[in-house]
Amino acid sequence: MPSIGTILQRALALICALTLAAGPASADTQPAKRAASYAPAANMSFPVAHVGQTSVGLTIKGKPNRRPNIVFVLLDDVRYDDLIDHPFVRLPNLSRVIAEGASFERFFTSAPLCSPSRAVFMTGQYPHKNGIIDNGERAEQSHKIITFPKLLHDAGYRTGFFGKWHMGHDDDTARPGFDNWVSFIGQGVYFNPFLNVDGQRVQATGYMTDVLTDYAVSFIEKSPEDKPFLAFISQKASHPEVHPNQVRTFPAGPGDEKLYEGAVLPRLPSWRAPITGKPALMRPVDFSDPRSPAGGLPDSIVKDRLRMLSAVDRSIGKLLETLEAKGVLDQTIFIVSSDQGFFYGEFGLAQERRLAYEPSIRIPFIVRYPELARAGSRPNALLSNVDVAPTLLELTGVPAPTNLDGRSMVTAFKSPSSKIRNEFLIEYYTDKEFPRLQNMGYQAIRTDRYKFIRYSSLSGMDELYDLKRDPHELSNLLPNRAPAKLQNDLRRRLNRLVKGSDARSNAH
Repeated sequence: MPSIGTILQRALALICALTLAAGPASADTQPAKRAASYAPAANMSFPVAHVGQTSVGLTIKGKPNRRPNIVFVLLDDVRYDDLIDHPFVRLPNLSRVIAEGASFERFFTSAPLCSPSRAVFMTGQYPHKNGIIDNGERAEQSHKIITFPKLLHDAGYRTGFFGKWHMGHDDDTARPGFDNWVSFIGQGVYFNPFLNVDGQRVQATGYMTDVLTDYAVSFIEKSPEDKPFLAFISQKASHPEVHPNQVRTFPAGPGDEKLYEGAVLPRLPSWRAPITGKPALMRPVDFSDPRSPAGGLPDSIVKDRLRMLSAVDRSIGKLLETLEAKGVLDQTIFIVSSDQGFFYGEFGLAQERRLAYEPSIRIPFIVRYPELARAGSRPNALLSNVDVAPTLLELTGVPAPTNLDGRSMVTAFKSPSSKIRNEFLIEYYTDKEFPRLQNMGYQAIRTDRYKFIRYSSLSGMDELYDLKRDPHELSNLLPNRAPAKLQNDLRRRLNRLVKGSDARSNAH
């Protein structure tokens, strides 16, 4: 009996033959030529996907299956609701990715701070395990961590990094595992930035978002057809531009400076909500820091941040066009996400990030990949950015290290209601950047229903929220409004996460 591959070959050949026999239409002489180009050769085979390996169309006998390309667009400080279902922000190219892919509704960062979150994405490990615990000088450690791009590179992928690395302030040299490297020292600047381009110092001309996009486009265009590629585009947007005396600005791209002037910003119930029951935030505050004004982030700055997304959207459109022109869009896993969220005045907070409240930890995770992601789907599985590395390793057929904290989320694409994990860890290690947050380092657990925040240096100030009844975290159940059994269970589970048994305890 003929194999399935043989039957499919014969069927496709018959279709092509019938098309050619019919002859070209008088108004178009090209369809017959196009049909002929799709006729399968005798030595073609139709691969079957196996666990840990995804096939993408036809392959030639004797050659390895073509693994999917990856384009990963990582934004900075962009909230979930900046991109998803916003009442007035218009991002047509991102909307296309959402419409043609999957947008995860409960996706979070396990480290709401630039460097640690990036390391979690890259390694599939929580900060206490990968060693990138803060925004300090972590350059040496960032050369040592085992990242999923390094593993893909070692498995035959052509890899390029374009943008903000940030794990190390004064070291913008290439990290292991990248064939092409475009980055900058620290936070960089938005206009005419100085870059490290494959070891050469270059001053680019233009707006950072556009500059990085152009380098990524060139990388994709030059990628050989017989080798899969990873383009990791780590945009500076919408991180503030850093000026002396703690002044921060949010410069939009050229032509976007006047967008949304008359728009009315949406407000969450936690906007300027009382901080009663949040003893760590109730401590005396000096509001002289311009980054932490009383009442939270001014509306003008919120709109500046939203304006910056228009350049990001044009970048996404350019990347999609490049992939389409190359004929590999549907063979590419196209991802848009962010390192952490931001505060727009929730509980009077502004640029602090870091804290475990939902506006800071909930981030977009949008994936276009027709072979896996159902168009327009909104998977509801509880997930963390610690799960990204093992997912991409599975989809590319690359063995994952055994010491990862993350879990593959592949089944969440196939079954939007599937459960990948029961809980995840959130970590912040105290730094000195914001006076308001002094000694507020914590380790927290978020489950389907509850969030428990245990401060490392503040006694009697822990917080517990029932997210089913109180999704905006307005009412802390501690110290005495949560059953002792619930408190003990969450403490036990948090301790287990910190000790590194996450992958085992969350297995399904």
